[in-house]
Amino acid sequence: MDIAVVIIEVVLLVLFSALCSGLNIAVMALDIGDLRRKAKLGNRQARRVLPLRQQTHLTLASILLANVAAVSATSLVLSQRLNGWIAGLLSTLLIVIFGEVLPQALFAKNPLRWTSRFAPLLKAMIKVTYIISKPLQLLLDKLFPRQRAKLQTRHELGLMISEHLTNESSELDEDEVEIMRGALQLSEKRVRDIMTDIRHTYWLTRNTELDEAKIDEIKAQGYSRIPIFNIGLTTCYGLLLMKDLVDIDFGERTYHVDDMSLYPVQLVGSMTALDTMFRKFIAAGTHLIPIERDDKIVGIVTIEDLFEEILGHEIEDETDRQKHRH
Repeated sequence: MDIAVVIIEVVLLVLFSALCSGLNIAVMALDIGDLRRKAKLGNRQARRVLPLRQQTHLTLASILLANVAAVSATSLVLSQRLNGWIAGLLSTLLIVIFGEVLPQALFAKNPLRWTSRFAPLLKAMIKVTYIISKPLQLLLDKLFPRQRAKLQTRHELGLMISEHLTNESSELDEDEVEIMRGALQLSEKRVRDIMTDIRHTYWLTRNTELDEAKIDEIKAQGYSRIPIFNIGLTTCYGLLLMKDLVDIDFGERTYHVDDMSLYPVQLVGSMTALDTMFRKFIAAGTHLIPIERDDKIVGIVTIEDLFEEILGHEIEDETDRQKHRH
């Protein structure tokens, strides 16, 4: 009967030691920043675990005190029935295999789930060991202050997002991944990389005559906005919108660009980062901005160009398709 009691006591102590060891690994494996994000999104497990992880040193001290107590008690129980060396060897094997290796390997696979499941036990450990664990926490907090959350670099974020393409459990599809990767690269690219060179830009001057032939020419280009420059390409007078020309009868009289309403737009330097260009478009309230370099207009960029850079492929409208057919 005594042997059965000893076995039960040893099994319970080893199981308790296993829980402490597994929880130690699980708690330390959790990232506080990740827990905060999940808690804000309504994850119940994260909300339950976050307070314990925030008091890392208190939780850690409580777990280790309880674990050491269980290990010591195991050795004492075995030494009452077995020779000292045998008891020491057996307790070592039991603790290492069943109290350390196996539970740590198990709890490390899903630390949040295990920590959440045994959160009440962790809180009980803290209360029982509080007299000792609290002073240890204060000492550790002073010796090892909490470090600031480490943020991922742009390239690290890109790699993390790319991993969703090869993971079947990911909630992101291929298009979403490509859009996010494209957005992350915007600050590394300059507007000169995506602008339409002035040699391939359709533009007019203020003195350009607008007759029926010229209107037909503008229509054939298929653009909704026409930039108006001077001959020397040093000044932009604004944008001519095709919608403003719809109700004008150019057969009755001859007009010039100067007779039309022009919408002012500011020039942007060719080295402007693409993420900054979004703010430029919002501030300007336009979909087309001329680009300058060394005080001379060298091209234009549209909001569509930016979207194409994010999506990673060209956006073709009806006019583009018609041009390709010809």
